[in-house]
Amino acid sequence: MSYVSSYYHCVFSTKERRPIIVPTLAERLWPFLGGIARHHQMKAIEIGGVADHVHLLLSLPSTFAISKAMQLIKGGSSKWIHETFPEHRLFAWQEKYGAFSVSVSQLDKIIAYIKGQEAHHKKISFHEEFLALLKNHRIEYDERYLWE
Repeated sequence: MSYVSSYYHCVFSTKERRPIIVPTLAERLWPFLGGIARHHQMKAIEIGGVADHVHLLLSLPSTFAISKAMQLIKGGSSKWIHETFPEHRLFAWQEKYGAFSVSVSQLDKIIAYIKGQEAHHKKISFHEEFLALLKNHRIEYDERYLWE
């Protein structure tokens, strides 16, 4: 048996960062995202966000690529929203995402960060937040293609 510790702080937004995750949708969407993760042997440790984006702290099995996790979570949740909420027929996730590896020693900090999204975004925009995450994780990017 292999023993692997694989944690990711994942961030993705609604298409064109439309503020369409209203509180009544969020209260059902966050648990649904966790259900998708559980169904595919991932662990959703914390999920939260605001009207235009979501943060997930995920633990992945050793055989799981982060790209597959994002495909399953984003695709499954988008399909569910379209089937369950006809008023959100235009809902879509942005194609791109951020996934940042997390050390076990930082889990509590990331959990608190995700839980504090409402307050956090009274001070900083998603744009500023995402750029800061990229810089903090030393990820190179070209801003011309970042927001497509």
